Amino acid sequence: MHFSKINITALSLLTVLSSFSSTAEQANIAMLKTEAISIIKEFGGTLKPQLKKALNEGGVSQAMKVCSIKAPQIAKELSQKTQWQVKRVSLKTRNNKTAKADLWETSVLDQFNQRQRQGEKAKTIAKAEIVNSEFRFMKAQGVAPLCLTCHGTKLSDKTKSALKHYYPDDQATGYTLGQIRGAFSLTKKL
Repeated sequence: MHFSKINITALSLLTVLSSFSSTAEQANIAMLKTEAISIIKEFGGTLKPQLKKALNEGGVSQAMKVCSIKAPQIAKELSQKTQWQVKRVSLKTRNNKTAKADLWETSVLDQFNQRQRQGEKAKTIAKAEIVNSEFRFMKAQGVAPLCLTCHGTKLSDKTKSALKHYYPDDQATGYTLGQIRGAFSLTKKL
């Protein structure tokens, strides 16, 4: 087979352009991941102090009230402010209206659980992917000591009562320290 210099030059140019496009896409993905992580930090940094304060001042019932109102409100405000869809999802939902995972999220949560069972710590588990012209990012939420109060295996009667009041269809209990109880899920249209 005979290739002319023009064909070889064109092929070389296509290879360079393809490589440049791939590098640019990787840089864009890295930038989007950084942005998503920043949003997650803002979410947690806003909610966690409010939960701690409510728990200290009014006990479990007050903390659940704050969580049931503030967590969806924070997600909505961050979504509006950042132009990302921001939510928390779980395989064992506490709030079916706001935390139910879609098919992609369910698959990723299953992967997260597998990674955790293989020894990876929840704080290091994340996934980024472009799906149907959207950038999808999930970051695992591990069970910390504070979480055990309302998500653990040994719940007080006050906690059980508050769960029935604020989350009558709750499934998000029975966790142990370090397990993955869900994830932050962020989506941005490309």
